[in-house]
Amino acid sequence: MVTNPQPVVAVSPHAHDTPILYLIRHGEKPPKEADGEDSPGLSAQGISRAQGLVQVFGHDSPYDIGYIIAQKPKTDGKETRPFLTVQPLAESLKQYNVPFNSHIERDHVDKVADAVHKYIKGEGDYVGKGNVLICWEHQTLEKIAKAIGVEDAPEYPGDRFDLIWTIKAPYNKIDSITSENVPGLDDHSGTPT
Repeated sequence: MVTNPQPVVAVSPHAHDTPILYLIRHGEKPPKEADGEDSPGLSAQGISRAQGLVQVFGHDSPYDIGYIIAQKPKTDGKETRPFLTVQPLAESLKQYNVPFNSHIERDHVDKVADAVHKYIKGEGDYVGKGNVLICWEHQTLEKIAKAIGVEDAPEYPGDRFDLIWTIKAPYNKIDSITSENVPGLDDHSGTPT
């Protein structure tokens, strides 16, 4: 017989002590221009990926995103892909007061690390609860991971647009690499580029 029962406490399935970091690459690129330069923006598949990320990382997902950081787009229309990739997600999470930081330039990886560490500590302009989603150019993701504290960050494959690098406290390794599994793109019902 229990003489001193403990109260039942409901715990959110998203509850965690320290934020988990998710690093992703921007969505698929359109074909190069005639002069060999990258075309701006996202391809049709990249737009589909951006829209699909609302389902993958949205409010009802197990990812529990509480802060989004995306590379700052240039005013001349270049380097917009990371911003465009998470913009629909950021819009969908705005009603839940999820901050969207798109003020850090591409190569300022130390500023990304600073923003993450301030969020973890509950300091700075962007505070809240939940995990952190970082969307950037693939060649810079390795540098961001290292700036955060990951010791052996791999190169992000140039031919993939669907990988999620998961980094848990104490933020010194990539704990897992998984697919976003965006319906129609990563489930083999469409052909990723």
